[in-house]
Amino acid sequence: MEEGRFAEAKDAFWPLARAGNADAEELIGVMYALGLGVEQDHVRAFDWYLRSAMKGHPGAQSGVGWYYEVGLGMPSPDLVRAYMWYVLSAIGGDPDAAISQEEVIKKMTPDEIEHANQLVNDYRVWMYPFR
Repeated sequence: MEEGRFAEAKDAFWPLARAGNADAEELIGVMYALGLGVEQDHVRAFDWYLRSAMKGHPGAQSGVGWYYEVGLGMPSPDLVRAYMWYVLSAIGGDPDAAISQEEVIKKMTPDEIEHANQLVNDYRVWMYPFR
């Protein structure tokens, strides 16, 4: 992928992603999000990011957060879920997630922030039991 050989990259990542490899799922998500070697498709990008994010992949978690924040491929933005995914991504070690978290919180009400933190606590114990 780094060499711009996207068709070959998709051929290499596809079987791994279909088998549940979180890194490959995230990379397939990137390909659909940016239209690299495939037709750009935000719904499919979100789906691949979400598969990877649920396995604890911090980059994919940020991708899911971004999709919720901007609302691409869905009926409308969901800032509560965007914030939740950015926080989980930061816990997982994504260095850019904290910046995204700071930006999205500026758009949220106190009730939305409280709800998002409840969701973070629900997910954190299962996704990151030792953090």
